[in-house]
Amino acid sequence: MIVVALLLGALALWGASRLTWFAEFRDGGVRGTILYRETGEQRATALVPLALLALAGVAGVIATGGWARRVLGVVLALAGVAAVWSGVSGVRFSGWADGLPVTQMLLGRGLAVLGGILVAAGGLAAVKGAAKTARLGTKYAAPATRKKARDPDAELWEALSEGEDPTDVRGRHSE
Repeated sequence: MIVVALLLGALALWGASRLTWFAEFRDGGVRGTILYRETGEQRATALVPLALLALAGVAGVIATGGWARRVLGVVLALAGVAAVWSGVSGVRFSGWADGLPVTQMLLGRGLAVLGGILVAAGGLAAVKGAAKTARLGTKYAAPATRKKARDPDAELWEALSEGEDPTDVRGRHSE
């Protein structure tokens, strides 16, 4: 769930950086009036780095656990807030000249807000589930660091592997 939120958030932020965020008609001299455009990447330069941070956060969430995952989650939540701020800062909903790509401008900002919300939610979920979810490599941890399984069948097989007789009741209770 965390990984999906971060991936979708990164995708939304990258998409928002490619759309038009600002447009106006300008005097082009001999060319007449021209349509001047700026993309989200030009207007909010943090969008692509925030998308890359969210992608790196996917690997970080998978590879870490405990306090490291909590710190990463806080960083991702703050990155999500920054993305939302980029999307809402300077937005206006009226006063547009005819012929401007208003839909694309509002969609770009909306995607930035959506991406920021997803990244922030992924970060907060990483903070909340830091102790519950397993991190990469715990399957291969040393036996002393792993929690002992209380499965009776597994204990019987382990006793056989260690050369003990699991059916010998006297030998097992005397330990």
